[in-house]
Amino acid sequence: MMTSSGVKIEDLYQFKFVSDPQLSPDGEKLAYVVKEINEDLEYQSHLFILDISTRNSVKWTSGASLDFHPRWAPDGQSLLFLSNRSGDNQVWVVSAKGGEPQKLTSVNGGVSQPSWNHDGTSILYTFTKELANDVKNEKPKPIVIDQLRYKADGKTAFTHESHQQVAVIQVSGRKEKQITSGKADHLYSTWTPDGSGIVYARFEEDEPGRYRQTKIVVHELDGNSTVISEFEGTFSHPSCSPDGRFVAYIGHNQYYKGATYNEIWVYDLENNTTRCLTEQLDIQVGDMMISDLHAVEANPHLTWSENSETLYFLASEFGNTELYEIDIYGNVDKVVEGDRHVYQYALDDNAKRVYLTISTPSHPGDIVLHEINSLNEEPITMHNQPFLNNITLTVPEPVQFPSQDGTVIHGWLLKPVGFQHGESYPFVLEIHGGPHMMYGNTFFHEFQVLAAKGYGVLYLNPRGSHGYGQAFVNGCRGDYGGGDYEDLMAGIDHALESYEWIDHEQLYVTGGSYGGFMTNWIVANTNRFKAAVTQRSICNWHSFYGVSDIGYFFTEGEIGAHMEDDPDKLWQHSPLRLVKNVETPLLILHGEKDFRCPIEQAEQLFIALKQQNKPVRFVRFPGADHNLSRNGDPAMRVERLKQIVEWFDQYQVQIKESKAINISAN
Repeated sequence: MMTSSGVKIEDLYQFKFVSDPQLSPDGEKLAYVVKEINEDLEYQSHLFILDISTRNSVKWTSGASLDFHPRWAPDGQSLLFLSNRSGDNQVWVVSAKGGEPQKLTSVNGGVSQPSWNHDGTSILYTFTKELANDVKNEKPKPIVIDQLRYKADGKTAFTHESHQQVAVIQVSGRKEKQITSGKADHLYSTWTPDGSGIVYARFEEDEPGRYRQTKIVVHELDGNSTVISEFEGTFSHPSCSPDGRFVAYIGHNQYYKGATYNEIWVYDLENNTTRCLTEQLDIQVGDMMISDLHAVEANPHLTWSENSETLYFLASEFGNTELYEIDIYGNVDKVVEGDRHVYQYALDDNAKRVYLTISTPSHPGDIVLHEINSLNEEPITMHNQPFLNNITLTVPEPVQFPSQDGTVIHGWLLKPVGFQHGESYPFVLEIHGGPHMMYGNTFFHEFQVLAAKGYGVLYLNPRGSHGYGQAFVNGCRGDYGGGDYEDLMAGIDHALESYEWIDHEQLYVTGGSYGGFMTNWIVANTNRFKAAVTQRSICNWHSFYGVSDIGYFFTEGEIGAHMEDDPDKLWQHSPLRLVKNVETPLLILHGEKDFRCPIEQAEQLFIALKQQNKPVRFVRFPGADHNLSRNGDPAMRVERLKQIVEWFDQYQVQIKESKAINISAN
């Protein structure tokens, strides 16, 4: 293969993952997090504090731990943060003047989502409450399960005997009090402005025929609770207005199941009324961008203006994630826009300046200061600049074309690093997961690696993707392998017709999750690709229905059939049914601890292909869950990319050797 000064696989170890900007109450300092991979090839993260006036940034914590989620105390004299430095994630507090952090909580299993109350005397947090006694060093016992949702991807233990609850700890004296209880998960809790109560999302226990039902609850600390979400559906991330009158939250009524767009809802506590502010806005509230570098907690939350009249939020549209504002009457406007990925933000009290964590196709991510109502922007952190100064990147160009039925499809194309006119290059089609996610204007390590290895890369948002309206995101439901497959093939046809440098004999394809399903579907329906890599994929909707942590509702919502009602439809959409048609050499990559698309999917596909003597290889990643490519073990992430590149290189070499033999024979 050709060599270049482009991005290498091992450059994963050089990236700095900048996230979670938090502005101090006086607006003079900005706390944020930088995550990196240390010499032992393990993740570590630290808090940094930036002086706004001098732009000087100081590393505030150190060590091999994961320190994250900084939150300023109301008086600005200290910060709380989460850290695993003592084992499980606990709340620690550090002075804004420096010094050694002090551990505040010691909860078995750790805590999450901590926040200060209005006067800094108490901290709210979430923890996992075990319903059964957990006796360590006890001999294994049978596990009795009596509910639908008993496991979750990314969780090392079954979840049927534990639920997430909310508690409060007093900073002075460290007296703790559990607020919620019962067989439900309580998440995204936040204080009411006066500290007299909390608001949270309650995830109800799954029942047959129900899909992730959640409710927004206002809970007074005296014990009274009120459900304020008016409809059945999926709701989360409540946010109280500073004047205490409104509670805003995000969610939807599940009209299109998991493809339903999020809306912004506001409950008026004075009048006991609910309004949907975004019902006329055909965009997805929240960050739906897919990247292999930004596996951080995004900002789906809502931020109120100081006068309680305006909400700020991120939304995804046409391959970009941007910052919007909407007033309590439903008038909406973009605050920050452009071809880029705004994945987090911190707004000052006067809504005049906003601190953005931004990634672009040519930048992994840093913090930018944006002056609202002006064009002024200034980079204020440059943690990734030393890396960028020493490499060559290829910048994608947007593509747009009609699919077979006339639907307009949008995407991007990367030329190989070192591209020269007159030369021909191999070409890779990348397919995202979800399917209701979105490729876009963000940095993607894998794509740059392929470009540096001499491959062109095409990545598209076929129907089913976010960013192009509710009808578009709903377009693949009940039709997996139909219109979405045609969109991808139309993209390949468009590229071959428009770019003469693409070698028609050297086409490759890969994707993960839904993208893995589609890779399987593609190789079962066409032989135009010389090699393929399917990752964390689905091949059999029959077994997926029962083994996936989401299978029992996902198959009905996406494929449009229950196992007991229409098993034939599930089988019709299963690539395993067509395995005899597969001639394309297929590499199967799968994590052994993947509960979302369990590894039995890969095992079935491998055995079916191997038994028929098809060209196939199976690589298992011990300990890896569904998020291997985004936040998995660093060494495993590197190995995954090596497997992909080597598989494609192998068949490219075979093609070159075949051409050389033919020339020699002539």
